[in-house]
Amino acid sequence: MNQMQGETQLVIITGMSGAGKTVAVQSFEDMGFFCVDNLPPALLPKFLELMKDSGNKMNRVALVMDLRGREFFDSLFRALDDLSEVSWLNPQILFLDSDDSVLVSRYKETRRTHPLSPQDRPLEGIKQERSLLEEMKGRAQLIYNTSKLKPRELREKIIKEFSANKQVSFTVNVMSFGFKHGLPIDADLVFDVRFLPNPHYIDHMRPKTGLDEEVSSYVLKWTETQKFLEKVIDLLGFMLPHYKREGKAQLVVAIGCTGGQHRSVALAEYIADYFSKDYNTHIAHRDMEKSKGSIHVK
Repeated sequence: MNQMQGETQLVIITGMSGAGKTVAVQSFEDMGFFCVDNLPPALLPKFLELMKDSGNKMNRVALVMDLRGREFFDSLFRALDDLSEVSWLNPQILFLDSDDSVLVSRYKETRRTHPLSPQDRPLEGIKQERSLLEEMKGRAQLIYNTSKLKPRELREKIIKEFSANKQVSFTVNVMSFGFKHGLPIDADLVFDVRFLPNPHYIDHMRPKTGLDEEVSSYVLKWTETQKFLEKVIDLLGFMLPHYKREGKAQLVVAIGCTGGQHRSVALAEYIADYFSKDYNTHIAHRDMEKSKGSIHVK
């Protein structure tokens, strides 16, 4: 569903609890939408004013309306009626549904209680919620039944419908670091290169970094370095397409040496450059200039 020129796109995500609203809003975030989770409907008019005053900074917005009571519905329906008079806005309602049996199964798997029946069986809360949502479902432009959809499939369905590019960019973030400064907590894959010859022990190279040609050439010249790169590139070349196909928005690959100044920097640069022709690639050197209190990013 394409956004018309000059219009602000507003998607209201609602539906049955357990039907996939969390996956949906994460998908919109990955597409670059400005997202707000569980916005009270009474605040929608004020939020629209904020959108309008922002100029072009909030022209693609997704709001999750997780409704719990009749008063919330009344506020939302009034707000939706007012939206029809807003010429600069292109509002859409995405309603996520699922079969009762599937919702019960999901609640049992997660061991959560239904918000409308915390002391009762999940099915009782599901029935109450379905009754409350009947009119909202009737107003929706899009209704997705997620009973047979895996999270990845729901994500792909949303991207196909709402993304301007029809696909979400997959980013490979390559990071160098030093083990003596601790492991990076956001890394998906970590490779330890402390087994390679260390330029730190060559006096004139010690103050330099892996970005310097002399240091980089020293690190890369060894047979074990070339063998390591051959195996890592082969492994990543196999894994990256699968991560992308599964709907992962980014992958953080961390290369670590002792201090994060020489070996890891040179190898992170090499790996990032190798994959930059096929993927959106970013590189960061977390500990390269630790003594200066900065992180080199490009």
